[in-house]
Amino acid sequence: MAKQHAPRFLAIVESAREAIPECNAEELKHMLSDGQPLLVIDVRERHEFEAGHLEGAVHIGKGVLERDIEKQDISDDARVVLYCGGGYRSALAAKSLQDMGWTNVSSLWGGWRGIQAEDLPVWKA
Repeated sequence: MAKQHAPRFLAIVESAREAIPECNAEELKHMLSDGQPLLVIDVRERHEFEAGHLEGAVHIGKGVLERDIEKQDISDDARVVLYCGGGYRSALAAKSLQDMGWTNVSSLWGGWRGIQAEDLPVWKA
């Protein structure tokens, strides 16, 4: 059963989604194998990440993303995909990184659920 989100939250997510690029899990699968550099960031809470995540993903929770992203020392045009559980938090996070000057950031619509459905390589506790 899908989560029920509050109207104001949905409104800000939709606004972010209109401003950022998005991909789905099938497109992410292609990006992971196309030979081009790719940084995948899991913006979920630490306990979600520790329960299971995409192999190779870096964890930076949405709550500290803006503070900690520069610790990754990534170029402004680096190809970055962010994901969360379904694509809501990652859309907000991608918009935030875009506002901070990163130019090639996208959000994975479908998030962790899409990763599992596409049978991408994952680590699980």
